[in-house]
Amino acid sequence: MNKLVALVDDEPDIVELVSLHLQKAGFKVKGFSNAESFLTFLNSQKPDLIILDLMLPDADGLEICKHLKKKDGLSLIPVIMLTAKGEETDKILGLELGADDYITKPFSPKELVARVKVALRKQESKELTTKIQIGAILIDPEKYEVSVDGKRIDLTATEFKILKLLASQSGWVFTRDTILDYLWGKEKAVVDRTVDVHIKNLREKLGTAGQYIKNVRGIGYKLEA
Repeated sequence: MNKLVALVDDEPDIVELVSLHLQKAGFKVKGFSNAESFLTFLNSQKPDLIILDLMLPDADGLEICKHLKKKDGLSLIPVIMLTAKGEETDKILGLELGADDYITKPFSPKELVARVKVALRKQESKELTTKIQIGAILIDPEKYEVSVDGKRIDLTATEFKILKLLASQSGWVFTRDTILDYLWGKEKAVVDRTVDVHIKNLREKLGTAGQYIKNVRGIGYKLEA
C-alpha cells in the first residue's frame, strides 16, 4: 500500500494508538502535535491522506481544513476529521468545508483504518476517470493515453506513471524518493538516478512539451505549463 498518512493531534496517546494500527495495515504515518509543524511539513512533502483533530493548541482544525481545500496542490488530499466535538452542527460544518469523513472520540481504531481505506479508494477512483490537461499535454488515466497538441505519444508504463504523478498536482515538487515510492514502494531496489533516466526519456518523447517538466535542483521534479 505504502501510502503516507499525516496525523495531526495533540494527544500523544491518540497519535501512538492510531499510528500503530495504520502501520499494521501497511501505511506510513507522520504524526504532528500542532498545526505549525504540520503546515511546515506540507511545504516539502504531500501526504496521501490527512487525519485532523479540530481542537489543536495553536489553531482551529476547521480553519486548517478550509485552508487545505482552497490551496492548489493540497485541495485533493482526503481529510478525515477526528475530534471530541460530536455535535451535529460541528459534523455538518466540517463536511461542508471539504472534509471527506468525520469521526468522533472515543472511536474504534479498526474502524478508523477502514475509513482511511475507503477515502483513499474514492480518491483513486476519481483520479482514474478524470482527464488531466497541463498546457498542451492531455492525460487520460482511464485509457492510459497521453497526447500533445492532439497527437498521441507512446509512453512506457513507468513513464506514464511518472507523468500522471507529476500532473496530479501541477506545480508541486515531488522528491525523487516520493517518485520511487510511488513507482515501486519497497518491492524493488533502485537508485535516484533511475528517476532521472526516466524523466530524460519522458521529456524527449513529449517534444516541446517536455519543457513543462522542471528540475528543482537537489530536490526532485515538478510539472507546470
